[in-house]
Amino acid sequence: MQNPPSLPPKPVAEKFRPELTRVPEYHWRRRLARRALRVLMRFLVATRVRLTVRGLENFPAQGPALIVLNHLGDADIVVILSKLRRWDIDPLGASNLYDITALRIVAEAYGVIWLHRGQPDRRALNCAIESLQRGRFVTIAPEGRESVIGGLEQGLDGAAFLALRADVPIVPIALTGTETPRLYRGPFCWPRVPVTMTVGQPFRLTRSSDRHADLKNGTEQIMRQLARLLPPEYRGVYRE
Repeated sequence: MQNPPSLPPKPVAEKFRPELTRVPEYHWRRRLARRALRVLMRFLVATRVRLTVRGLENFPAQGPALIVLNHLGDADIVVILSKLRRWDIDPLGASNLYDITALRIVAEAYGVIWLHRGQPDRRALNCAIESLQRGRFVTIAPEGRESVIGGLEQGLDGAAFLALRADVPIVPIALTGTETPRLYRGPFCWPRVPVTMTVGQPFRLTRSSDRHADLKNGTEQIMRQLARLLPPEYRGVYRE
C-alpha cells in the first residue's frame, strides 16, 4: 500500500545527535516530574476538550507492552498520558522537538527516548527495546509523523520491529478530534472540543522464518488494528 503521490515525503531529521538518546532513568526527580506533569495534563485535558474514553479496561495491568497510536496533532500524547494511570510509560519523541526550548524542558523532565526520524536510528530502537525489557510501556506513532491528510497514513516498520524484537504485546490506542488547528483556537475555547480515545485489545504479531515479511505483515496488522478503532473518516489510506 502506498500513500497518494501528492503527499510530501516522510520527515527526515536534519541533525543526527545520538548523544541525546537514552533510556529514561527513574530517579526520584523523574518520578516526581512525571506525577506533576500528569496532573497538569489532566487539568489541560479537562479544561480544553470534552473527552470520551472507551476501552480503558483493555489496557494491561502491567508491562511490558508497546503502545501504538494514530498521530493527528500535538495533543495526542497529552490526552493518552492524562488517562493512563501509569508513570512507567516512555514515549518515543521526534528529535527535532529538542530544539524547541519549552518542549525540550518538559520532555527532558518527563523522560522521552529521542528518535531521529527518517534515519536508521539504531540507538533509539535499542533504547526502546531496553525500556521494554525492563517491563515498561513504550509509545510510538507508526505513521512517523503528524498526519497531513487528517487520517491514517501509511505505516512505517519501526513499531513492528520493536514488537517483534522485544516480543511484547501491542496496545492500539486510537484518537479522534486532536487535530492541532481544532485545539489551538485561543486561550478561552468554548464549547470544549470533542475528543475520543479508544483503547483496543492487546495483540501480538505472528512470526515466520522470513523477517522481511514479518515486518511488512506486522506493520499492516498494526495499522489495520488502529483503523478498526477509528470511524471511516479517520482511517485514511486504510479505509477499505
